[in-house]
Amino acid sequence: MNSKKLGFGLMRLPLTDPNDTRKIDYKTASEMVDRYMEAGFNYFDTAAPYHGGKSEEALRECVVKRYPRDSFTITDKLTFFMISEADQLEDFFESQLERCGTEYFDYYLLHAMNKDYLEQAERMGAFDFVQKKKAEGKIRHIGFSFHDSPEVLDEILTRHPEMELVQLQLNYADWDNPDVQSRACYETAVRHGKPVLVMEPVKGGLLASLPEDIEAMFKEKEPEMSTASWAVRFAASHPGVAMVLSGMSNPEQVEDNLSYMEDFKPLSEDEQKLVHDAADLLASKASIACTGCRYCVDDCPKKIPIPEFFKMMNNVSQYGPSRIAPMNNKYRHQTENLGLGKASDCIHCRQCEQHCPQHLPITEYLEQTAEIFE
Repeated sequence: MNSKKLGFGLMRLPLTDPNDTRKIDYKTASEMVDRYMEAGFNYFDTAAPYHGGKSEEALRECVVKRYPRDSFTITDKLTFFMISEADQLEDFFESQLERCGTEYFDYYLLHAMNKDYLEQAERMGAFDFVQKKKAEGKIRHIGFSFHDSPEVLDEILTRHPEMELVQLQLNYADWDNPDVQSRACYETAVRHGKPVLVMEPVKGGLLASLPEDIEAMFKEKEPEMSTASWAVRFAASHPGVAMVLSGMSNPEQVEDNLSYMEDFKPLSEDEQKLVHDAADLLASKASIACTGCRYCVDDCPKKIPIPEFFKMMNNVSQYGPSRIAPMNNKYRHQTENLGLGKASDCIHCRQCEQHCPQHLPITEYLEQTAEIFE
């Protein structure tokens, strides 16, 4: 793996139509690839579902057809929500090689592993399958990306020590977040001796656009550095982190990333403290002290997904009004697509409040939720 730690994630590429993620702007994307490669970087990450199924083709057109195969590295993934049976594995894998225009993958990951996908992967024989492909020379290294608790991560690595590396969501906002537990997952991977690939170092772009008071903290320290740079450098500064992915969307983001990753310097002790202070301040902006224990939903007569709604409310309170629209989409997914109760469906039975270990005024918060999202 390249000693330069910035990876190019092909999941937020420039578009010719902003309303259609499948319509990738190959010309601009190729220019971004050229600049990235010119600076000595060569790690590209893709997956079958990215860009509505077009990311792998973009990799072929913008990278594979334009550079010698030994000059770059490809990571692709086995996506379990796209296949469910063992007899689909071979065709799925071969179709990925074809779309990428390559004869082998440098890295191949079991995608978005969690407790449920672990059971599915074992039932399908996916762990054996990727080892077989590695033996055939069609995969150089095997691993998995992960979204679950450190306990589940420990279980996977204990049951499958053949996995060579782990891709984790790691950023300073999620470092001690009880839902994501970036720190505990990172420490689990390190304890098992597995190199870590980092995804979402900027938390889907949220840490590039911070509340004014937090942005001011960073600008006072380093006026010329972008807020995103602090997040990427935080992730890259941890021992055991082999690569930090950035889903770059335009040439300006490429230039910004190169400005501090081309000659990467880990965060100093003072800089580490500043980042953790920023994370604490960001966490304090969460208006609802919900821990996500879910005791409140057990007997809810209206099946209201209370913790999910409170996460959405906290997202808005932390990052500002610009988050209302995307959180409203999530709200509608819960209530319309999944058929769960709306915040306004609450009948004030207060069973949820009796069950809440944090003694939150849940019914009052649900009224506020309805005001914002309905």
